[in-house]
Amino acid sequence: MSSKADKIAEMIKMQKEFIAYEHENGVDPKDYFTPEAGHKLDGYRDKYQEISASVAEIAHGEAGSKEFF
Repeated sequence: MSSKADKIAEMIKMQKEFIAYEHENGVDPKDYFTPEAGHKLDGYRDKYQEISASVAEIAHGEAGSKEFF
């Protein structure tokens, strides 16, 4: 996954999978924020945040602007 478009596509895929999981199982806040090892949502938030930060970094580079975070 190298381009911004690829990363955005991965984020959309993750969102769709999350929504499908939520509709089928519901989501307990505990499972979202502190899932147990092996849970379907284990690592989800960290991976999504990592990809979104990378997209923001690429976008700032394209725009010639600086990040605020």
